[in-house]
Amino acid sequence: MASRLLRRQAMTLTDAAAARVRELTDAAGRPVAGLRVGVKNGGCAGMSYTMELADQASPLDEVVETKGVRLLIDPKAVLFLLGAEMDFAVDRLSASFSFRNPNETSACGCGESVAITPASPEALNAPA
Repeated sequence: MASRLLRRQAMTLTDAAAARVRELTDAAGRPVAGLRVGVKNGGCAGMSYTMELADQASPLDEVVETKGVRLLIDPKAVLFLLGAEMDFAVDRLSASFSFRNPNETSACGCGESVAITPASPEALNAPA
C-alpha cells in the first residue's frame, strides 16, 4: 500500500522482519495499531533507532503496510528513515532488528547508535 504522504514507501522490511513484527503484534495480548518506528538523539554516534508497539496511530504518522504488517513511522523520523530496510536476524547469541539505511553516515563500535543525515525533501516524492 502506498504511504500517506509519499509517492513511494518510506521504508521496506525483509520477510524475516515482517514475520517478527507479526509475532510481536500477535503476542501483545491487546489490540495493536502497528509497530512505531523512529529515531531519537543519544548514544555515542548521535542517534539510535526506536521501536514500540503502538496502541493507536497518530494522524501525522507515515503508515507503511506491507507483508501483512503495519509500520507507523514517527513524522519527525521520516527523512532519517527514507529508503531504509528493516531486517531481523537470529544468531547463536542474540536476536535483533537491524536497519540498512542509506542515510547513515557512520555507526558506533557497539552497534547501538548511528549518525544519520536526513534525506533531502526532494526525495519525499521521488519515484522508487
